[in-house]
Amino acid sequence: MPDLLLELFSEEIPARMQAQAADDLRRLVTEALRARGLLHEGAASFATPRRLALHISGLPARQPDTREEKRGPRVGAPKAAVQGFLKSAGLASLGEAKIQRDLKKGEFYTAIIEQKGRDTLDVLTEVLPAVIKSFPWQKSMRWGTASARPDALRWVRPLHAVLATFGPETEDPEVIPFAVDGLSAGNFTYGHRFMAPGRIKVRRFDDYVPALEKAKVVLDPARRRDIILHDARDLALAQGLELVEDEALLDEVAGLVEWPVVLTGEFDSAFLDLPPEVIRTTIRANQKCFVLKEQASGKLSNKFVLVANIEAPDGGTAIAAGNGRVVQARLADAKFFFETDLKIQLDDRLAKLDQIIFHEKLGSQGERAKRLARLSRDIAPLTGAGKALAERAALLAKADLTSEMVGEFPELQGVMGRYYARAQGEDASVAEAIEDHYKPQGPSDRVPSGPVAISVALADKLDLLTGFFAIGEKPTGSKDPYALRRAALGVIAIILENKLRLPLRSLFAKAYAQADLTAKGDVSRPEELSKQLMSFFNDRLKVYLRERGTRYDLIDAVFALGEDDLLLIVSRVEALQRFLDTEEGKNLLAGYRRATNILRAEEKNDGPEAFDGDFDPLLIKDRPEKVLWEVIANISVEIPDKLKFAFEHIGRPECAGQTPFEDAMESLASLRPPVDAFFENVTVNDKDPELRLNRLRLLNRLRSAMHAVADFSKVAG
Repeated sequence: MPDLLLELFSEEIPARMQAQAADDLRRLVTEALRARGLLHEGAASFATPRRLALHISGLPARQPDTREEKRGPRVGAPKAAVQGFLKSAGLASLGEAKIQRDLKKGEFYTAIIEQKGRDTLDVLTEVLPAVIKSFPWQKSMRWGTASARPDALRWVRPLHAVLATFGPETEDPEVIPFAVDGLSAGNFTYGHRFMAPGRIKVRRFDDYVPALEKAKVVLDPARRRDIILHDARDLALAQGLELVEDEALLDEVAGLVEWPVVLTGEFDSAFLDLPPEVIRTTIRANQKCFVLKEQASGKLSNKFVLVANIEAPDGGTAIAAGNGRVVQARLADAKFFFETDLKIQLDDRLAKLDQIIFHEKLGSQGERAKRLARLSRDIAPLTGAGKALAERAALLAKADLTSEMVGEFPELQGVMGRYYARAQGEDASVAEAIEDHYKPQGPSDRVPSGPVAISVALADKLDLLTGFFAIGEKPTGSKDPYALRRAALGVIAIILENKLRLPLRSLFAKAYAQADLTAKGDVSRPEELSKQLMSFFNDRLKVYLRERGTRYDLIDAVFALGEDDLLLIVSRVEALQRFLDTEEGKNLLAGYRRATNILRAEEKNDGPEAFDGDFDPLLIKDRPEKVLWEVIANISVEIPDKLKFAFEHIGRPECAGQTPFEDAMESLASLRPPVDAFFENVTVNDKDPELRLNRLRLLNRLRSAMHAVADFSKVAG
C-alpha cells in the first residue's frame, strides 16, 4: 500500500518546541485523513533543529465508496420541508426519491446518496496545506514581502522547502501537488547546514533516512539522544571519570544538533572550590554542557562534556577550547557572585524581602517569611522539631532570594541559602531546612526527613494552599499558575513517607490565622476553606496513590467519614482494599448493598429517619434474625474499640509493617455468614408492620456498623 512522506524544512526550530511540533504534525494529518475515511497502518513523526518530518505507511490509494440512506419528510409534508430535503440530498426532484412506509408514521421520502471515493493523492492535496497553514506553534512569525498580508503563512521560523511524496513501494511516488504561500511541494530536501548543505532528491521514507545520514543528519531525536549519551559515557570512562546524567539537558541538547559530535572541555580546577551545584548550574544553563565527576570520590571534575553540531578538521580541539574559555568566564562570574553574597548575613537580607511582592492580596515575601516562621513554630511539636529552630529556619528560608547568585540562577534558591546559613554558623538543621523546604517538587524529588525541614516545608506549602484558595486563586482545568497541585502532593508525600499524624483541618486553621486572612477583605470563610482544601487533598491523594494500585472509590469511602489524618486514611484504605479483595469482603459488600437498597426504597415511603430507632430484640422470631442481631451488637462495641486502638498506634515505631485496621476488618468479616443467612430466611417487609419496622431498624444498624469503618455506599463495582 502507498506511503506518505512529508518534510517541512525551515530555518530553525527551538529545541523546546520540537517534540510537541512533531506530535502535532502526526496528530493533525492522521486525524484529517481518518475523518475522510483514510486509515493507515502506521505513522511516525520526527524533528531536528531544521525540519519536521512525517511518515505514514499503509494508506489506501483512494477513499472507499460510500452509500447513505437519508430519510426525508412525510409524504404530503409542506413544500418548504420537501425542498430542504431535496437540497440536502442533492436531488433534482421528488422523482429521484423513494417512498417508504412505516407502520406507525406512514409514508415518507428517502434518498440513497452514493458517493465515489476520491484518490488519496487528491485528498492529501487538500489536507496538507490546510494543516501547514493552521499549524499550532507556540510562537510563530511572518517573513519576507508576504508578511505584510494578514493571511500570510506563519511558521516558527522562515519555511524554506516542503517535501511531499505519495506512492506505493513498487513505483516511483508522486509529488503531492500543492503550494503554501508560494512555496511548492517537491521531492527534495537539504543536508547538514555546514557539512552537506546541498539539495538531496528523495523518493520515499526508505531512502530519505539513509540519504540524510549521508548528508550528516540524524533524523530521529531518540537516536541522537542515544548517540550523545553513549559517546559521553565512553569519553568519561576513558578519562577515569563518570558522567553526571541529566535527562532534561539530554533532551534539550539532542534538539540543538542534527549531527551530534561529543567532546570534552576543561576549566581551571581552582573553580572546584565553588559549591558543586553552582558549577553544574553554570555549565548547564550557559553552555548546555554536562559535568563529570571522579569515579572514586564522587566529587566534580574540572572537565565537562559538550556536544558540537559539526565534525571539525582538528577533531574538535578548537571547539572544546572555546567552550572551556566561556565556561571559565561564567564560573568566574559565579565565583564573584558567591563571594559577594557571603559578605552579607541572611538576617540583613530580610529587609529586602519586603520589597519583593509575593502576591498583591497576600503581601510581600517579607510578610510571608514572618508568617512562615509563626506557622513553623506551631507545626514543630507535631513533627518533633524544636520550636525555636523551626521558627529560625522558616524566617531565613526565603532570604537567599535577594542574593546575587539566586538572581542569576533562580533554580538555586534554597540551595544557596543552605550554603550561606552554614557560612554564618547557623544550626545544621536550620541550613538543611532552608534548602529542603521547597521539596519535593515532583514525584522523583527527595522528601524532607529532618524534623525542622519537615516543619518548614509543610508551613511553606500549607501557607501557599491556604492563601491562594482563600482569595479564590484555585487551579482550574489544566491551569495551575501557582503550582498548588504540586504543593498538595508535596504535603501528602511528606506526611506519608515520614509517617506523621497531622490534623489537616487544624493546620489549615492555623495557616489561615497566621496569614490574618480575615483582614484581607473578600476571602473564603475558614469553614468553607477547610471543605475546599479537604476535597482538593482527596483528589490529590488519588493521584499520589495511583501508582500503588489503590482504588479511587475506597479513598472516597474513607474520606466520607470526615477524617483529616492522611496517614490514618491511607492505612484504612489499604486495609479496606485487602478486605474487599477476599471472598468474605465481596460477599459482605453484596449483602450491604442488598440491605441499603431495601432501606433506600422504604425510606422514600417512610422518610429518611424512619428507621433510626432502637431495634427490639423481643420481637425476634427467626434464628437467623437473632444471630445477625447478636453479631451486629457485638461488632458495634468491638469495631469502635479496634478503631480507637488503630488511631492511637498508626505510625508508631512498634507498629512498623503492621496495619492495626486489619482487626476492624476481621470484625466486619464476621458479619458475612449471618447476613447471608438473614436474607435467605427472613422476610424484611413482613405483613406485620411492627415486624417490618423492627427488621428495617436491624438493617439500619447493620449499615451504621459498617459505616464506622467506611462509607460502603461509595464503593464501586
